[in-house]
Amino acid sequence: MSARKARAAWWVLALALGVACEPPPVFPGADRRQNAKTSSVQGDLVVTSLSRGDVVVLLFDAARPPPPQGTGRPVAFTVVPQATLFGAADASSAGPFTAPYAFSLVPPGKYLVRAFLDANHDFIPWYGVTGEVNAGDVGGAAIDAVSRAPREVEVALDDRGFPQPALGVAVSVGDTAKVPVDRPVFEPLGQPESVTLTAPRVTVDLLPKPVVDGPISQARPVFLAQLVDANGDGRPDDSNGDGTPDFWPRVVVRKLAGEHPLVDENDLDRNGLLDATGQDYEHVNPMTGEAIAADGQPDLVVLQAGFDFSEYLPQLVDAMGRVKTTPTPVPKLKLVLLPRALDASNPAQPQVLKSVPSGRYAVTLIQSTGQTWRLPNELTPGVAEKVGLPAVASQGFVVLVP
Repeated sequence: MSARKARAAWWVLALALGVACEPPPVFPGADRRQNAKTSSVQGDLVVTSLSRGDVVVLLFDAARPPPPQGTGRPVAFTVVPQATLFGAADASSAGPFTAPYAFSLVPPGKYLVRAFLDANHDFIPWYGVTGEVNAGDVGGAAIDAVSRAPREVEVALDDRGFPQPALGVAVSVGDTAKVPVDRPVFEPLGQPESVTLTAPRVTVDLLPKPVVDGPISQARPVFLAQLVDANGDGRPDDSNGDGTPDFWPRVVVRKLAGEHPLVDENDLDRNGLLDATGQDYEHVNPMTGEAIAADGQPDLVVLQAGFDFSEYLPQLVDAMGRVKTTPTPVPKLKLVLLPRALDASNPAQPQVLKSVPSGRYAVTLIQSTGQTWRLPNELTPGVAEKVGLPAVASQGFVVLVP
């Protein structure tokens, strides 16, 4: 090879190497999840308890808090194993014990962090019937050091628009927050498979239903009755001004999707949020009776429902007629269903529907402890066998609207 050709070949090789060292151009794809800018929430878990078990840490959207404040579901959870947290500590030691936790891929926003120690070793997150605390578990949360209220944690954007991690978010779990009762597992009196909604109203007596079988350990379910007195003036609140005092437990009767045994209408992905598209119904102006056309937005359809607690009223106040500050266990609850439907997509301002949509409706009971139970659930015969859970006939109960 001539010297001239050798120099030319060298320059070609050098140019190729130079090009190879340049980073390739990167363009965002069409998938918005790949383009999302996320960060993290992290800190230390601090446990002061004689109980032992894994600790489940849950992240909630602050705008959708969990029961009893709201009906939000966790957007993420992580588990700190018992061995990591307690090591070889003596069983008589209450700690405190510490271990780090972290949530990754957290979008910008405001969040609440809750936690519980699974002392019963029975938490299975994939099912509603095994996804909450029961008696003996130990609760906790990220708490504001000054107000002692649940802390709102923010993943904020910097000047460049990048989310910044929320660091040092301490989560405290302690025996002062030990869960006193099992979940409010219930069944309808007589165990009918369904009840049909008729005018002017339908009542159904609900009874506690112990279930101890396989992974389900709810041996002592109880209904905790209590009048609400949020401002502490000794008188029961009436937040919606309907003349009926606010009361625990609360109930939500929500429309199910078609013939699917468990899925809520307009939440087909089961993430707790209304789908982008779905069933939409005519509303009505309750003052004038004038129909309001469907607006193209999916509705969250619930029946007007509540509990008739009149027989327990004397037990819920003290000798001076003031609201008792502690709940009272009661043996049954009388559920009252009215032939009226609401769109609760904005829970602060539910809108009346022109008619009650036909279909099947699920009943969810919400206790003041934040514990819930719903019928139908995964123990429904025909469903339970497919997911490896025990079948319980009464747990398939639904409300029917013809």
